[in-house]
Amino acid sequence: MAAPDNDESVDPAAVRRHRVLFRAIEKRRHPKLRRSDITVTDEAAVKRATKAAALGNAMEWYDFGIYSYLASTIGKVFFPSGNDTAQLLSSFATFAVAFLVRPLGGMVFGPLGDKVGRKRILSLTMIMMAVGTFAIGVVPSHAVIGLWAPALLIFFRLVQGFSTGGEYGGASTFIAEYAPDRRRGFFGSFLELGTLAGYVGASGLVVVLQTLLSDDQMLSWGWRIPFLAAAPLGFIGLYLRLKLDETPAFQKLEGGQVKASEAAEAVETSAAADLGKIFTRYWRPLLLCLALVAAYNITDYMLLSYMPTYLSDELGYETNHGLLILLLVMVLQMCVINQVGRLSDRFGRRPLLLSGMLGFLFLSVPSFLLIRQGSVALIALGLLLLGLSLVTMLGTMSAALPAIFPTHVRYGSLSVAYNLATSIFGGTTPLVITALISAFDSTLMPAYYATGAAVIGVIAVLCMKETANKPLAGSPPSVETEAEAAEIVEAQAPRPRF
Repeated sequence: MAAPDNDESVDPAAVRRHRVLFRAIEKRRHPKLRRSDITVTDEAAVKRATKAAALGNAMEWYDFGIYSYLASTIGKVFFPSGNDTAQLLSSFATFAVAFLVRPLGGMVFGPLGDKVGRKRILSLTMIMMAVGTFAIGVVPSHAVIGLWAPALLIFFRLVQGFSTGGEYGGASTFIAEYAPDRRRGFFGSFLELGTLAGYVGASGLVVVLQTLLSDDQMLSWGWRIPFLAAAPLGFIGLYLRLKLDETPAFQKLEGGQVKASEAAEAVETSAAADLGKIFTRYWRPLLLCLALVAAYNITDYMLLSYMPTYLSDELGYETNHGLLILLLVMVLQMCVINQVGRLSDRFGRRPLLLSGMLGFLFLSVPSFLLIRQGSVALIALGLLLLGLSLVTMLGTMSAALPAIFPTHVRYGSLSVAYNLATSIFGGTTPLVITALISAFDSTLMPAYYATGAAVIGVIAVLCMKETANKPLAGSPPSVETEAEAAEIVEAQAPRPRF
């Protein structure tokens, strides 16, 4: 974990020679915490913050889920061609385009979130996402306006991608900075509950439409309905976010508006965070976050976004067939994800993340072999094995990632690392897997791809520090009760010697 800006590398030999001097310096730089330094959380405020952040995340993944589940239809509407594979590749290429600008969005919105506040930037990203998704629903088809149709589709996908660049980093930071230290995993798990809710809403709506409408109706106008539904969802999320206060951790950084004692000031420095500092001073935690997110996102997008297309286009199953099974798996994940968050608070982030990575490492190939058998029961079993592996990461990652970075650069650093990894590995997953299957003529390529990602993930987890039940870097402790705060202060008092 990166040190604060005022930390300097010290020669260990010098410390051994002048122990008293360095002990005095350390005490001066890190004096004991006073009761006023410790944040006692308001449970009602924590729940409101969690709800607002989770709804925004649900909105984001509803938008991306809708696009991936309707990839085949969108390919026919905007990329007419005699080749179904070419249409699908064009559609997934447009899906991936949004991820190309996500790092730019992260580089703009992330540092701004460290300067002007988490709440303002999260409200802005919500507006942009809702507008971009709604606009896709009203773009005329290729048959009506020709090449302008795919051009406008790509433009609004870029708007979506740019806004999403500031969403996850901000939302996970928002919850992490509101939640008490001992329950950060539990509250953080609601962010990914929002992810699953977005996917479930998207897949459920697509199943209903494809059941009620004919293929011609879906192709003509039915596919637009899920995109148009994004506008009211976006306004609800915006309303909830605007009602919230800034996080306690950011308020202590915000231009001295909330004064902290010397103990808090030792770890809470200026909120001015720039990209140069992120890439030069915090490159180690940045690389760790990149590796964790790359492994997590490849498996996430492979299962939750690409799998319905894989079942229908590669294995020839009915579209609704695959969506309904995946919908069931996601509902089961929603039922257990908060318990996973509780487990990460009790046993630590590393054991839960490691179990998920090892699950994909050893179960990816067997799961796809089961899926290829064609039986509904075996497909469901294969998806369930992958889903259980994924949910241990879903329920833990949103609490683990913000803790890697200190408060004054948390939003910016997490946004940059998360979106770089998501852009390079996550958003390209459907495109890469489709191309690999075409090149090697093997329907097991998704399993091999997920296994490779899991190897990187295992190494990253082994390199990370345990952060469960500890204060966030750069922030004083955050507790639920006055009694806990008093215990922390009393624990610092030296015991008398007789």
